[in-house]
Amino acid sequence: MNSGKIIIGSVEWCSFPQINIPTIKARIDSGAKTSALHAINITTFKKNNVLWASFDVHPIQDDGRTVVHCEAPVFDKRRVKSSSGNSELRYVIKTVLSIAENTWEVELTLTNRDSMGHRMLLGRQAMSGKMLVDPESSFLLGEPTHDLLKQHYHSKVVKNSGLKIGLLASNPNLYSNRRIVEAGQQKGHNIEFLNIKDCYIKLDGKKPEVHYRGGRVLDDFDAIIPRIKPNMTFYGCALTRHFEAMGVYTLNTASSITKSRDKLFSLQMLINKGLPIPTTGFANSPLDTDELIDMVGGAPLIVKLLEGTQGKGVVLAETKKAAESLINAFKSLKANILVQEFIKEAKGEDIRCFVINGKVISSMMRTAAPGEFRANIHLGGTGSAVKITPEEKKVALLATKTLGLKVAGVDIIRGQKGPLLLEVNSSPGLEGIEGISNKDIAGKMIEGLEKDLKYTPKGGKKD
Repeated sequence: MNSGKIIIGSVEWCSFPQINIPTIKARIDSGAKTSALHAINITTFKKNNVLWASFDVHPIQDDGRTVVHCEAPVFDKRRVKSSSGNSELRYVIKTVLSIAENTWEVELTLTNRDSMGHRMLLGRQAMSGKMLVDPESSFLLGEPTHDLLKQHYHSKVVKNSGLKIGLLASNPNLYSNRRIVEAGQQKGHNIEFLNIKDCYIKLDGKKPEVHYRGGRVLDDFDAIIPRIKPNMTFYGCALTRHFEAMGVYTLNTASSITKSRDKLFSLQMLINKGLPIPTTGFANSPLDTDELIDMVGGAPLIVKLLEGTQGKGVVLAETKKAAESLINAFKSLKANILVQEFIKEAKGEDIRCFVINGKVISSMMRTAAPGEFRANIHLGGTGSAVKITPEEKKVALLATKTLGLKVAGVDIIRGQKGPLLLEVNSSPGLEGIEGISNKDIAGKMIEGLEKDLKYTPKGGKKD
């Protein structure tokens, strides 16, 4: 006797009508306690003082173009350990499950299941008292035909008619990344977060490919927005370069990102264009330390690691003795450093100019925290609105153009003789500048991408 319980196989089709998923293939696993639904671009928002989750689902395995946008109240946030042993903090929703004309409410955790065999995992908590599983069988309740799947996901479900955009980065929860995903969605595009570490490439002269989590081929993207953190520069640029080889548009090219990340090379390129920078020295031998210090005007001076960013690896040496010790210590570690003059009159302030497609979209003055000389917002600096001079605007635009960047954050300080260029950042943060300017900088980035691709919302891409 089965006491009225549904007998199901190890794989079945089910639906979630409340979140607009008419059918999805589920792996039935009584060994797993928690059920999990494949979800990407997960963000949260408040509705009537209740926390909701917004997320996208690719309901069909190995189909990255079919997308269902879902929203549901957040029931919980729970740490879940996967079968591979990885622990992850996930949002939990409650929604109605429909299977074999039976419906009941279940809890679902939201997670990216691209590396798994199925978009849905039904655990024993959701099955309790409702089903009996025949592990030797599959699809005991039937399968949808190809025509029915097409009907479900090409007529009933509204698909974005916009561009297919990949955000190539490392942290989906970072403010800048969340804002870019939101901006892309608001403009009608299908934008997906692609974790750099989960991408890998196939080198083939006839058909180069980028693969993602479990073998999915990323061959249907119109554009890639690379936002590569410093310690992933080599691999992230290799991926970006490969997308370029596949004919995919990239908002910043691998070549331009590589140039911007090499502080010495970028400074050499910039001064060759006549751009003003603080006097800077570079040497290899510890025997040259005294000459290096004198070259930049003596102490106090700045010592910078070539691979540092966001103010990390930047140290102020206030005396000559401190400078000698610091430079020699870095050299003994075989670290490549720059020695740069300290611009006292800047008083711990610099200007960040945000450039998109040859225009300064917004600027802010960054002021260092008390006792700190670095003005980076990440290091406790504060920001305020600032009006830049025509000369500062010219420096920002020429610096961005010289490195070949379409999107950049250009850092400038005000010296006694005019603006001095500090650095050009190929993945500038959005949080500080959006908050201060009240501008939709992420939206401007998407608009810049649309312009380069000659995209119009009604007619798609122009010929």
